[in-house]
Amino acid sequence: MVSHHNLYLIALSILVAIQASYVGLNLALRIPGAFALNRRLLIAASAITLAVGIWGMHFIGMLSMGTAAEVDYLVLPTLLSFLLCVLVTGVAIFLASLRSPHLLAIAAAVMGIGITTMHYVGMIALHSSARISYDPVYVIVSFFIAVTASGMALWLAFSADRRPPLFLCAVFLGCAVSGMHYTAMEGTSFDFALASPLTSTSFISSDTLALIVSIVAFAVSGIFMLTLVPKQRRLDPDETGHGSEDERADKISARTIDGGTPDNTSAGVKAAIQAESRSTILLPIEKNGNRFHIAASEVVSVHANAHYTYIFNGRDDLFCSLSISEIFERLPKPPFYRTHRSYIVNLDRVGRVKKSGDAAIAELDSPVRRTVPISRARVGELRQELVSYQALQNPGAA
Repeated sequence: MVSHHNLYLIALSILVAIQASYVGLNLALRIPGAFALNRRLLIAASAITLAVGIWGMHFIGMLSMGTAAEVDYLVLPTLLSFLLCVLVTGVAIFLASLRSPHLLAIAAAVMGIGITTMHYVGMIALHSSARISYDPVYVIVSFFIAVTASGMALWLAFSADRRPPLFLCAVFLGCAVSGMHYTAMEGTSFDFALASPLTSTSFISSDTLALIVSIVAFAVSGIFMLTLVPKQRRLDPDETGHGSEDERADKISARTIDGGTPDNTSAGVKAAIQAESRSTILLPIEKNGNRFHIAASEVVSVHANAHYTYIFNGRDDLFCSLSISEIFERLPKPPFYRTHRSYIVNLDRVGRVKKSGDAAIAELDSPVRRTVPISRARVGELRQELVSYQALQNPGAA
């Protein structure tokens, strides 16, 4: 029978779960705005970070359990439980990053059921040392805790209108993992009648092993944070977008309209902008090794990747050899607006602007759900651009 639990190891296991949840969610929140290889790297890094933390929490939680007999952990079930954890967290994070309410519910179910299944698969590793029996009530309650708490954490991180601090979301997810584990353990009975008596000849103590596992979990999180999370960079004055809009208005106002003299009135500027927006502009793209052109009217957003860009048409990310600055020069303004030094968005396809941390994101109205980050300095200006553009499109509206 279980004699006691090491409270220090219990606290350490919860801390590991929370820190892994924080890093994993931090990486996952960057998935919607990432493309191509970087998108796949973020999904993999988020899944591995969460899996290491979740599995590490369960393993440390098992080590915190004091027994009167020697316990041997079978390698195959232990490894299988970790691989299962990587799979379910990867699927759940990917579905949640699509920001669809239906997919979010599926993601919560996948993560909750996957975490609980991972726990009971891992418990098979003890069958060589003890007979194990489970109370069905606690099994059901552990599933319920894992699914509901995981769903709450994912909803707060990905779909809440005003997302709370990321640490709070990580606490919810960490508590989901820890609460599920210790609830399940409360309903688990062990019979060590056939096990060998506990001796002090172990090569490594449980406390030392728990410390090693926690260090590995922290190290994995730290490596991914340092390599995949970009540093915050102060925006130069010319990157805030204020100067570019004024210069553009001056250029448009100086044009000759209807073959007459330059019109410097606001009505003339608006008319010129409307005429420019309706013009047909083609951008070069590549798909499956073939070269095509895409009309500006089909562009939903643009994302810079080094010296190249990807044009999102609502369904696919299409490679473009032009730099984002060259594309922005070619696209009509409005409806295109540069929300970030690496992003351009079509105002026609912006569903809503939602706060995200210190800045904000624009949710796009497209067949494939996508969000575009907005620099903190441009949030207010983008809202004004949307209002002005909507008024320009509907001049008769009140």
